[in-house]
Amino acid sequence: MVKDIEKIVSLCKRRGFIFPGSEIYGGLANSWDYGPLGHLLKQNIKKEWWKFWVQERADMVPMDAAIIMNPKVWEASGHLQNFSDELVECKKCHHRFRSDHLLEAESLRPEYDKGNPKTISEVKCPDCDGALTDPKHFNLMFKTFLGTNEDSATTAYLRPETAAGMFVNFKNIQTATRRRLPFGIAQIGKCFRNEITPGNFIFRTREFEIGEFEYFINPKDWEQTFEMWLSEIKRWWQDIMQIDMDNLVWHEIEDGERAHYSKRTVDIEYKYPFGVKELHGIAYRTDFDLTRHQQVSGADLQYLDPETNEKFLPHVIEPTFGIDRMLLVSLLEAYSEEEAPTSEAGETEARVVMKFPKHLAPIQVAVLPLSKKEELSSVAKEVANDLRKYFSVDYDETQSIGKRYRRQDEVGTPYCVTFDFESLEDKKVTVRDRDTMAQDRVEISALKDYLQSKYA
Repeated sequence: MVKDIEKIVSLCKRRGFIFPGSEIYGGLANSWDYGPLGHLLKQNIKKEWWKFWVQERADMVPMDAAIIMNPKVWEASGHLQNFSDELVECKKCHHRFRSDHLLEAESLRPEYDKGNPKTISEVKCPDCDGALTDPKHFNLMFKTFLGTNEDSATTAYLRPETAAGMFVNFKNIQTATRRRLPFGIAQIGKCFRNEITPGNFIFRTREFEIGEFEYFINPKDWEQTFEMWLSEIKRWWQDIMQIDMDNLVWHEIEDGERAHYSKRTVDIEYKYPFGVKELHGIAYRTDFDLTRHQQVSGADLQYLDPETNEKFLPHVIEPTFGIDRMLLVSLLEAYSEEEAPTSEAGETEARVVMKFPKHLAPIQVAVLPLSKKEELSSVAKEVANDLRKYFSVDYDETQSIGKRYRRQDEVGTPYCVTFDFESLEDKKVTVRDRDTMAQDRVEISALKDYLQSKYA
């Protein structure tokens, strides 16, 4: 795992994973655009997430809720009243900060924990050492207006989460699908939060994507169900994302620190280069959400158990995954610097290789003709076009074969297929493995099956 986040930022821009947003206009603070490879990596992560958590489960159904919802949704959920951070501003340089972030930074200083914990009134501006204003609450929701008039009657909000769409559609989905408890509703979607201090690359941004599901249960089953999902989360990180499990921290949130509606919350944290911080979480939200939406809307959201004829509001366990944070972790885990042999016997050179799990790699196969000569390139392009029906393929014919291997290593391509002059005679190509750099000679007619066996 890379320890310097700037190495990842540099590689992402250089190789087309992630670019600074609106860069030609000077950028926009902490806005990022996913380039060709970043888009492919993100799509692969979402595909695997959907397959693991939704497609392969009989107890999960999908949905895709609207980003802009009736404002009463956010009144019922408590976001209008409570979705805020404490903001302080430096009286000297006028930079703004979240109070909790400043206090967290203070706690990392030597000797801090040996005295009395500081309050925000005792903290100085980290940029200029100026005095700070008293904290003010700052609502994180982006406000917009519907129609042509900008007034309170037309006020709406960009959703800060996807969960609300699943709660307000619980009854519709349960009735339409005839699902019995327990069952879950899942979706992947964009969310928006007007963060005071975004930063650390794509770790905290104002526009982000999450995958989450609400798992509706009878409250008597909550403890065993919570443990089941914790076990599945561990399997996700170990088997699908294939990360070093020692880099995860399982943080049980204590009484008094949890959200008021939560009876149990576990934050899954990660050892980022900039510190141990939240990756995603799982919470037992009791029946808070359905109760609030039933109260505010007046709709009956209760579930009728067909076996007992008991009528009640289901409780909910909610695992939430930040897609962008999972992508960041994938980049951090994949990055590797090592010495690789050159064409000269006994000599090596440094190479950067992104060792993504094969099923996550943005480019699965690269086709590299040994020469640009038409006799090679024309047939190599045919090979590439045939493989595109089954794989994500890159075709590269510029510079030496060694430099092209290094380029593919740096974007994490698991297999490079080299078409050389001998290929014209024996109808075979050389397939190079990214991690071992071992090479196999494979018949072109068997190439598709050979590669598919590697991804099985």
